Amino acid sequence: MVLAAHPDDEVLGVGGLLVRLADRGCDLLVVTATEGEASHPGSPTVSPAELATRRRNEQDAALVDLGHAAAERMHLHLPDSRLVERERELGDRLQVVLGDADLLLAPWAGDGHPDHEAAGRAARRGVAELAAVTAAVGGSDHARALWEYPVWAWHWARPDTDALPWQRARVVALELHQQQAKRDAVGRFASQLHPLSDHPADAAVLPPAVREHFDRAYEIVLT
Repeated sequence: MVLAAHPDDEVLGVGGLLVRLADRGCDLLVVTATEGEASHPGSPTVSPAELATRRRNEQDAALVDLGHAAAERMHLHLPDSRLVERERELGDRLQVVLGDADLLLAPWAGDGHPDHEAAGRAARRGVAELAAVTAAVGGSDHARALWEYPVWAWHWARPDTDALPWQRARVVALELHQQQAKRDAVGRFASQLHPLSDHPADAAVLPPAVREHFDRAYEIVLT
């Protein structure tokens, strides 16, 4: 199961790992908290509703590139840029759908983006509370791993500081075809990669300098 605060977080953070999981025949549930409708506030070109539709379609195309065309999708339709206001609800809903998942991939709770951090905290709480409830009622002791993935942190974190919990960091080495599949998937998010118009409010969210953080032969997860 992978949680994204916005459509594209999961591709940027762990797109290569998702290809590896597809290579191994793993089933995937993609839970998207918001539709990313607030990525261009004040845009004179695209309404929030139109952006939401675009980003859902881009995410669907990206999942095909990653080998998960048949992945189950769950869109929670929580408010973009205000996820902290619905953090408890998000945790509760995650707890319900965790089910028999072996692994939950979620944004890092210290990522520096309010929505990413709210999603990360909700994931931690959902996993912890489900484990507590299961233990209390004597249910299955099925262990669920939580791996957190940084996204926004790559814009501000430095490797020579303690900004990230490096002791928890694990490197996921990507094979060439996994790197290329991730590259293709990232390229699907035209609404984020390219300006919507010449208006300042329509500037690209992920210009080339930002994309470089995610075009590497490895990914980092925090276990």
